Amino acid sequence: MTQPEILQSLLEAVAAGHVSPDVALEKLKNFAFESVGDFAKIDHHRTLRTGFPEVIWGLGKTPDQIAQIMEAMRLRNPLVMATRIVPEVFTQLQDKVPGLKYYPTAQICAVAPDAIAPKYAGTIALICAGTSDLPVAEEAAVTAELCGFQVQRLWDVGVAGIHRLLSHREMIAEADVAIVVAGMEGALPSVVAGLADCPVIAVPTSIGYGASFGGLAPLLTMLNSCAPGVGVVNIDNGFGAAILAGQIIRTAHKLVPTSRPQKLTPPLPELGEGAGG
Repeated sequence: MTQPEILQSLLEAVAAGHVSPDVALEKLKNFAFESVGDFAKIDHHRTLRTGFPEVIWGLGKTPDQIAQIMEAMRLRNPLVMATRIVPEVFTQLQDKVPGLKYYPTAQICAVAPDAIAPKYAGTIALICAGTSDLPVAEEAAVTAELCGFQVQRLWDVGVAGIHRLLSHREMIAEADVAIVVAGMEGALPSVVAGLADCPVIAVPTSIGYGASFGGLAPLLTMLNSCAPGVGVVNIDNGFGAAILAGQIIRTAHKLVPTSRPQKLTPPLPELGEGAGG
């Protein structure tokens, strides 16, 4: 049976009462994919399963392949996004994909509404150690914004000038999730985690001198953080950090306190104790 025939059969079973809507929804979550040429299969129902649409990884694909995938995706998705798109590739894509937007620092291109209102309560603080880390930080920031999350940016606040970070303690305290991007020795996430009461997602970058080993040194620093509450994604993976932060905010409503926290009060002194006793 073809996919349309399978879908028709499933809908008829729901209409006849043989299959419940909940069971049908579960079946649909893993149903739809679409072949594009002989090089791609688009997962149209990823949003239904995971909350986020499939995103195109640009490196290693030709401009023609990216354009064909984007044109097929835009027919069913309000947001179509591709990462790691260098300017030369975007120039070629412009002629193939009408209405394509480009975010040069993040190296992201997207077919998206002109204005994207935040869909979720909560704020992601995007904290970047140095200007050279900005491409990775902007990849995270733009990804989060395109997916409907509120982002606050704080750039160039690395530990070499710690007063720059400390002057923004209020912003850190108000964040619901913090993404901290750093290269070199990668110490910034530990410092932020010592100031914040929210989850901290650390992103090591490949920026640094030879002994940073292309980002391995900051990766190990972040994995060995003495500050609790730090999760670490792979080197230069701003996109992955944004999706993780989005999942934390998007699913927070599922956690309902089982009881009200009790207010801690100091014990009353025994009779005859204390001042004047």
